[in-house]
Amino acid sequence: MVRLILCLLVMILCSPVAWTQVSLTKSNNKSNEFGLVNRKGNASLYVDGRDFEVVKKAAKLFSDDVQLVTGQGIQVGTTESKLVRNSIIVGTLGHNELIDKLVAKKKLNVSLLKERWESYLVEIVHNPFPGVNKALIVVGSDRRGTAYGLLSISELIGVSPWYWWADAPVAKYNELNIKVDKFVSKEPTVKYRGIFINDEDWGLLRWAKKTFEKERGNIGPKTYAKVCELLLRLKANYLCPAMHEASTAFNKIPENKLVADSFAIVMGSVHCEPLLFNNASEWDKKTMGEWDYINNKDMLNKVLKQRVVENSAYENVYTLALRGLHDKAMSGSNDMKERVKMLGEALNAQRQLLVDVIKKPANEIPQAFTPYKEVLDVYSAGLDLPEDVTIIWPDDNYGYMKRLSSPREQKRSGRAGVYYHVSYLGKPHDYLWMSTTSPSLMYEELRKAYDTTADRIWLLNVGDIKSCEASMNLFLAMAYDIDSFDYNNISFYQARWLANIFGDKYYNDFVDITNTFYHQAFSRKPEFMGWGYQWATNRHGKERNTDTDFSFANYREADLRLAAYERIGAKVGEILGELPEEYKPGFYQLLYYPVKGCELINKMVLTGQKNRWYVLQQRAAANKLKEQAKVYYDSLQTITQGYNSLLNGKWEHVMTTRQGFAASYFELPQLRTVELSDIPSLGIWVEEEDVLKGKASFHLLPVFSTYLRQSYYFDVFNKGKGVLDWNIKTSEDWIQVDKNQGSTDTEHRVWVSIDWKKVPVGERISGVIEVSAGNAGKENIYVSVFNPVSPLLTEMDTLFVEHNGYVSINAADYHRKVENEAIKIMTIPNLGFENTSVQLGNPIAPAQKTGSSIVPRVEYDFYTFGQGSVDVYTYVLPTFTLSADKGYAGHEATNIETRYGVCVDDGPVMNPSTSSFEYAQIWYESALKNCRINKTTLHISKPGKHTVKVLCGDAGTVLQKIVLDFGGMKRSYLGPQPTKAK
Repeated sequence: MVRLILCLLVMILCSPVAWTQVSLTKSNNKSNEFGLVNRKGNASLYVDGRDFEVVKKAAKLFSDDVQLVTGQGIQVGTTESKLVRNSIIVGTLGHNELIDKLVAKKKLNVSLLKERWESYLVEIVHNPFPGVNKALIVVGSDRRGTAYGLLSISELIGVSPWYWWADAPVAKYNELNIKVDKFVSKEPTVKYRGIFINDEDWGLLRWAKKTFEKERGNIGPKTYAKVCELLLRLKANYLCPAMHEASTAFNKIPENKLVADSFAIVMGSVHCEPLLFNNASEWDKKTMGEWDYINNKDMLNKVLKQRVVENSAYENVYTLALRGLHDKAMSGSNDMKERVKMLGEALNAQRQLLVDVIKKPANEIPQAFTPYKEVLDVYSAGLDLPEDVTIIWPDDNYGYMKRLSSPREQKRSGRAGVYYHVSYLGKPHDYLWMSTTSPSLMYEELRKAYDTTADRIWLLNVGDIKSCEASMNLFLAMAYDIDSFDYNNISFYQARWLANIFGDKYYNDFVDITNTFYHQAFSRKPEFMGWGYQWATNRHGKERNTDTDFSFANYREADLRLAAYERIGAKVGEILGELPEEYKPGFYQLLYYPVKGCELINKMVLTGQKNRWYVLQQRAAANKLKEQAKVYYDSLQTITQGYNSLLNGKWEHVMTTRQGFAASYFELPQLRTVELSDIPSLGIWVEEEDVLKGKASFHLLPVFSTYLRQSYYFDVFNKGKGVLDWNIKTSEDWIQVDKNQGSTDTEHRVWVSIDWKKVPVGERISGVIEVSAGNAGKENIYVSVFNPVSPLLTEMDTLFVEHNGYVSINAADYHRKVENEAIKIMTIPNLGFENTSVQLGNPIAPAQKTGSSIVPRVEYDFYTFGQGSVDVYTYVLPTFTLSADKGYAGHEATNIETRYGVCVDDGPVMNPSTSSFEYAQIWYESALKNCRINKTTLHISKPGKHTVKVLCGDAGTVLQKIVLDFGGMKRSYLGPQPTKAK
């Protein structure tokens, strides 16, 4: 048969039994092989009529899955039916009579399942009952465990959890046999794992209203049934439903609760929705008054009590909350003490409501509290939260955990959870269109949350679900088994996932595509390419698009970004063309559209910027760029419509680039037309000539250094109409150009290099390139070469070297590391501006003294030709302090913000920070670029070899790159590329 499809389980319970796997096999003759569908007859599946509804639902889904694979369904019967030779018996522990009999006859050992949460056993039992040759037993410790076990086999036979939501293709087989060695699953890492559907106005709601659930004209039970099925297949169990005013509130439709319970999905509500009550659309001001706890407390509590009465028959996690309507602050006093008192009273009243209605002690009722935005300040000011309530710590909406449990909070019986975003509407800018959060960043932040007791609830804001499929899949996989992930495999996870769906032959391509995709989006999400702030003032709330900070002049960063997107865009196009027709819709959704969409938005914005820049230079090519930008804009609309047209319009209205109230990044950029002279006219621009006017009256290429031996370019361009004929002469034979003449109506790029065998030795070698175009003009370009007698090139081997007035260092390329028992230096692939970063210790490790001579650190050797002051820029992840309860700071120290150390050689140590107060200007800038850039001015005593050191202060600091500026660094977004001697 074909390839092994999927390992059902990574590891089993910590027991002497070795972990095994379930796999497809060619036959069903061996004792550990079982035939589902084959020539000898199909298996039948049996459930107990007294078992939970989700077990019966899972049995029906499994039968349908086998039908998808083989074209033949498996009959589903009850335990009272006659069993066939190959029987599948599925049940929950204590809720299936056949399983109980096998246990009683000691043919089945379920001891490892007892008292466990959402675990399952899969085993083949021989001759279990008269007339039965083999029985495939799937038994769960509880109702979800049973469903997980059976649907895991669905995934094994090739039915992805995303078969419907992302149209993941299903491979077809005439026969279906599986190999099964007994195993028991681990308990999930996190108890409650799920999603929050949010900001649904622009996608999910329009799709449900106009396409999928037309009869209701809104998101209703039909949609929620598909959501709940997806969660169940992903081994998730928790849902916070859509809550915008535009949507019908989940609890306004009674069938919704029944649907969720039939899939065994635990219902919850988010930070602004107390006790499952959606105040955004369920609070009726006309009949209920103001949503005001101070002046309308009795009505608030009455409404909340009624909600608990209506929903208490189902499995819920109850949110304790007191915020204003729809994610705003509750009105009240500006005095913090009064705020703390008000919130405390409200939460205690809500707990008492739960006790009064449910008739259980408060500590036996699952409750959660999310200190989101202003509520975190109130909590930190002294709120007395009952210790059995789970604290769900939020990120800053951009992927960085704002706060985690302190050592004192880690002792709470309610433990903690996380509320994480891969989609967001708010300041400083929305990102609702494309999910581009780095998997490595997700792991880095979520692992440290888990390690500080955030193992009770994980909630992911997935926006409309669509475009967040990969992020949602990864988040829930980590929530189910965080220990199966590490820094070595996290960056390959998406590629492996895609290869399982679309074919192993594309795995290497998927590695390259996903790695590049997340790398480019890390430095700037596609939604941020308009470069504006939203809601910055009342007068100008809407984003005003402008030039990006990606430079076309310096370090080739705009060109390299466009080239990276061009390359992976071409790859996904080629793969789409090669795939069988039935594979194309899923590939279009999961990879083609995200990659091409990001490619086109970047091309549109950056081409528009280049057009405006070219107009300043009077380049004839400016007008062609104007047309190109329009093509990219139109192409983006075309592929978006293509998405909505897939499968005869199954997803019509779900995808749009125009999300949010104030974003305009997706609009056609401002484009300009250049007025050209009637005849050709010569223009020259050289690399790193970033200031076009008022700085120099001559053209000078960056210095060519023997230690890097790079090439530079200049553009020959036409400023008039017609064809420009040009030719080049060089003053020295060691100046090499890749073309000596040409004709163009727009522009040509000429690459310049040095023949290092011919160039004279010296520090100030110069030459001239003459470009002439007859009557159209003549220009000189000056060439400078740095080729000193010493140090020799061999002496500079492995060193970072000063080049054009700066030294640039990629963090992962350190020369030495110093560690101790507590602090280990870790490399994080596919994270950071240079695509690999360094973490200074596990974030939960103790803080280190940066002034110590033995402090853990990374060291980088460099060579400079100057001396004096140098600005050292360190690029770090903008992480927050781990907790607000860091203990005694010590003499002349602070524990308000994070710190790490920076020094040169054994010089003074400065201590920048990775953290900032949320909504401060530095946080705005750092969140949008996933980078906090700190300048530290240090001193170098003399030219020569030196060492810059980054020292561990607060453990967990993630370093992306270092730049030492001796006065030559140019303006850019990413900083110069590494300057390691070659």
